Amino acid sequence: MTPSLFRTAAILALMSMVGPFAIDMFLPAMPKIASDLGATEPQVQGTITLYFLAFGVAQLIYGPWADMSGRKPPIYIGLAIFALGSVAAFFAPTIETLVAARFVQGAGGAVMMVVPRAIIRDLYTGHDATRVMSFIMLVISVSPMLAPLAGSGVIALAGWRGVFAVMAAVAGLCLALAAFVQPETLPPERRVPVNLAALAKGAKTLARAPVFLGLTFIGAFGMASFFVFISFAPFVYQGQFGLTPTGFSGLFAINAVGFFGASQVAAPLGIRYGARRVMLAGTAGFAGFATLLLLLALAGAAGLVVIVASLFAANAFLGLVIPTSMVMALEEHGEIAGLASSLGGTLQMLTGGAVVLAAGPFFDGSATPMIAAIAACALIAFALALLTLPRLPQG
Repeated sequence: MTPSLFRTAAILALMSMVGPFAIDMFLPAMPKIASDLGATEPQVQGTITLYFLAFGVAQLIYGPWADMSGRKPPIYIGLAIFALGSVAAFFAPTIETLVAARFVQGAGGAVMMVVPRAIIRDLYTGHDATRVMSFIMLVISVSPMLAPLAGSGVIALAGWRGVFAVMAAVAGLCLALAAFVQPETLPPERRVPVNLAALAKGAKTLARAPVFLGLTFIGAFGMASFFVFISFAPFVYQGQFGLTPTGFSGLFAINAVGFFGASQVAAPLGIRYGARRVMLAGTAGFAGFATLLLLLALAGAAGLVVIVASLFAANAFLGLVIPTSMVMALEEHGEIAGLASSLGGTLQMLTGGAVVLAAGPFFDGSATPMIAAIAACALIAFALALLTLPRLPQG
């Protein structure tokens, strides 16, 4: 990676950590929040689900806005909204108020899902774009290792409310990066005025692009498996298996190692074997290990070690898929990269939120419903890959 490529990747990666940190630092506190606010497990899981839903819908605004005004103005406003939601969560007296504050957080944090992708598309295509996206995925994937542990430390020192004070500070740091370090990448002559006709035309183009939709939903169901895990795992690991918040954070980190390690070899493997082959292998491996884990769980043989090891392997294969699918979904839509990025991100977040809501009624505090939902996501992603990948160029 050249110095220029690395600089861009590092800046975008740091800014892209806002959303993951808002989720992962929060996870060890979920059982404690349920106790302190007198809330049920589904109510506390609502702080995750509503965050995802806002995160998804808001992307429909940020993408076209970024195409119209340039990339930086939406970043400023989105991060300010995120900081406001963090402050509101810090002072939340009830679970209902906390859920609402998390919704605001999600609405603001969504900007860092959309705009970095569009910036990458402004500057790079092909393997360079995949390298940058893979580096961003590396940094984002470090978040599940560091953020829960950091959250556990903050909780020990300042209680669960201290987590939201840290989130507000992170938003301020990212605002400084956006203002003083990250340059604007969309010159005025390439900006697209936003109007309903233009949006409808762009959305119609994307809705009629089966490759775009297929790649988007492959990533969507892959990410949905993460959403299921982060919504249910705190209660499974700390409830069924009796782990402390710190113990949960450590095992949660292990589950992420496979993903971020594999994401770093996605681009080199794509160059050597072709993105189509890499994605097919990735979705097949993901589905295979997730299904094996489900069969073990149904047989009563899925202890904590088996769950952690199986999810490690499944996530390693998924790490080959996510960065490549993101880049390839935008590859043919550079003129509407902001809209394509926002629509793709919205579909992914809404899919994840819908899967969590669908799985919620079956959750009984044990691991099996969580594993079943993850396996379902993996099998759907693999089926979509079988339908979509033959439409891609060979290579």
